[in-house]
Amino acid sequence: MSREEVENGGDDMLIDGDEIEQRRLENAVPEGFNADYLKAYYGKIFPYVDMFKWLSYGNDGKHPGCDHSYFGRREFSFTLDNDIYLRFQSFNSVSELENAIKEKCPFKIDIGPVYSVDPSKRHAYSQGGDNIFTPVEKELVFDIDISDYDDARYCCSGADVCLECWPLMTIAIKVIDTALRDDFGFSHILWVYSGRRGVHCWVCDGKARRLNNEQRAAIVDYFRVYKGNENSSKKVSLVGPALHPFLVRSYTEVLKDYFEKRLLSSQNLFLNEERFEKILEMIPDESVTSELRGRWLSNKRSREEINVARWDQLKNLLQSNKQKGQGLRRCIEEIVFTFTYPRLDMEVSKHMNHLLKAPFCVHPKTGRVCVPINPKNCEEFNPSAVPTLSQLLGELNTGGFKGEGDHEWDGTSLGDCVRYFRESFLQPLLKSCKEEIETSYNAKVQQSRNSISW
Repeated sequence: MSREEVENGGDDMLIDGDEIEQRRLENAVPEGFNADYLKAYYGKIFPYVDMFKWLSYGNDGKHPGCDHSYFGRREFSFTLDNDIYLRFQSFNSVSELENAIKEKCPFKIDIGPVYSVDPSKRHAYSQGGDNIFTPVEKELVFDIDISDYDDARYCCSGADVCLECWPLMTIAIKVIDTALRDDFGFSHILWVYSGRRGVHCWVCDGKARRLNNEQRAAIVDYFRVYKGNENSSKKVSLVGPALHPFLVRSYTEVLKDYFEKRLLSSQNLFLNEERFEKILEMIPDESVTSELRGRWLSNKRSREEINVARWDQLKNLLQSNKQKGQGLRRCIEEIVFTFTYPRLDMEVSKHMNHLLKAPFCVHPKTGRVCVPINPKNCEEFNPSAVPTLSQLLGELNTGGFKGEGDHEWDGTSLGDCVRYFRESFLQPLLKSCKEEIETSYNAKVQQSRNSISW
């Protein structure tokens, strides 16, 4: 394009840009959450096919090894308007699932286990006398809620969250994802924003889905470092002459840097006497705490440098007390773990029959969609930038925001989220599932042949 063409086209291009922005403003949908918005979302955007393929785990194919009853034995739970709760919903196909969601317009969708029989017909089986209605498969799940960190953050509390405390969720993703992959050998892991104040993790490998409750509890216990209660001054106890390699890796690769470079200053952990006293209570040596307390009360520093300076003083004093043994120096790690280490809802992970909110739901309090999070760049995730219900409907109304695909979501800001779910999680998972079905089927065929020849 020549310079003259650029100059002549400048006004036209500006007008086009203004028109697009004007159209966007004219088609904007007021912020909020209501049944009409939700009906439009379920009618045009919700990725039914991808959800069905995920929860079928390859059993929706034509291979003779497929279990075509598999998806129909999965429990769904719908929470309707006015907190009407419908449990043990089941569907035999993607069209049944889609029609039910469009008809009932649930404010929340929860996913439960795969049962031994169709959960919607459980009463018919129970009348037979045999207790054959039991969960047989469920993803290993983790639920992390930032409200459980209220004693470790000062910027927010309860359901509130901001970019100053969200790194606590980033830490949880990094620590747990690495352990699940490197220590337990799991591969197919889906992280999802809860829509408001936390994150959910779905471990979808076949060996994870088939874990019994005792095995799930053992994995959860692997992550446990919190030994105290809400009234304990010391909630973390790192015992033994050396830390477990998992804890060493978590501390050196994630926790220490996030504590010292982000949370120490953003949460102003040593800002005043009330806050630093909570930290001093974790040190079991009165001479050390008295010396630090005396320094900090007499030396008033600027707000900007006070947290780093006091943390350095604490570390130097604890590390210099070599004659008092490993325990005192271990206090440094215990303080860091107390303020950064993931806080899991243990009961959610231990039991197969526990339900968890489905990805791509919309949180009724925030209007935000429960979108997947890529653990490889989770530090870039911003919960306040997640697509909202009204934003998506506004993009549909605009019509000019069109993607290259055949799906309505492809032309909205949810498109990248669905594509990530499909390409980075679903496709590798289904490839693995089909290989597992093929292997299992061939083994059964061979076993059958052997029994006949015998």
